[in-house]
Amino acid sequence: MKRDAKAGGKLAEALAADYLQQRGLRLIERNYSCRLGEIDLILADGPVLVFVEVRLRRNPGFGGAAASITAAKRQRILRAARHYLSGKAERACRFDVVLLDALGADHIEWIKDAFGEE
Repeated sequence: MKRDAKAGGKLAEALAADYLQQRGLRLIERNYSCRLGEIDLILADGPVLVFVEVRLRRNPGFGGAAASITAAKRQRILRAARHYLSGKAERACRFDVVLLDALGADHIEWIKDAFGEE
């Protein structure tokens, strides 16, 4: 079951990357990982660097995809983003979330600036 979830997560990330690229964003990196956390997708939306968390939840009984992004998860993403940015030129950034309740482009919900002012 864990392997199926991991495969589903990779498919969800690929769907999200395609979806965002079709809307004009440019993919920079997938699955950036450091000791502080992981970022599913890093894209450019014009001059803005966009860190994207992709969540697939097929069973709404557990609160759906949005509910799976806890405060601790947000903090890990923020720390990983800071690590990614260290040593790079300063630029505007935002944190988006792509939620899927099934594997398919018609099941995607894209939330821009999902973390707000953290």
